[in-house]
Amino acid sequence: MNIWVDADACPVAIKEIIFKAADRTQTPTSLFANHSMRVPPSKFISFVRVQSGFDVADDEIVKRVAEGDLVITQDIPLAAEVIDKGCVALSPRGELYTTSNIRSRLNMRDFMDTMRASGVQTGGPPPLNQADKQNFANHLDRILTANKRT
Repeated sequence: MNIWVDADACPVAIKEIIFKAADRTQTPTSLFANHSMRVPPSKFISFVRVQSGFDVADDEIVKRVAEGDLVITQDIPLAAEVIDKGCVALSPRGELYTTSNIRSRLNMRDFMDTMRASGVQTGGPPPLNQADKQNFANHLDRILTANKRT
């Protein structure tokens, strides 16, 4: 299993959790973003800077993933694509995207895009809190532990 991180919008606190887990479990982890970012020196963690542009990082992740890999993203369309390829998708808030919930998430995302395009102020998600960080860390640990057993 490899971990692929859509890092442009991934909160720093979540990246720190990912870095620790990657080293602890010796899981190859790659972060993708269109701007430079700091990653700790580790033989298990790499950073790939992609060109600026709409969905460039997402497209690069989709090209590289393999069945059974873990993708960390809050991008619903990216999550849907990697689930279709047999990957596990986890949001930075610890929400596990699955074949049974991804279509409804896509529908809601599209509905909210339509609302915003018509001028409705929808606001954004609430700030990341301690419960979100704990939920993410717990899901990540379960996924990596299950992978080490297989």
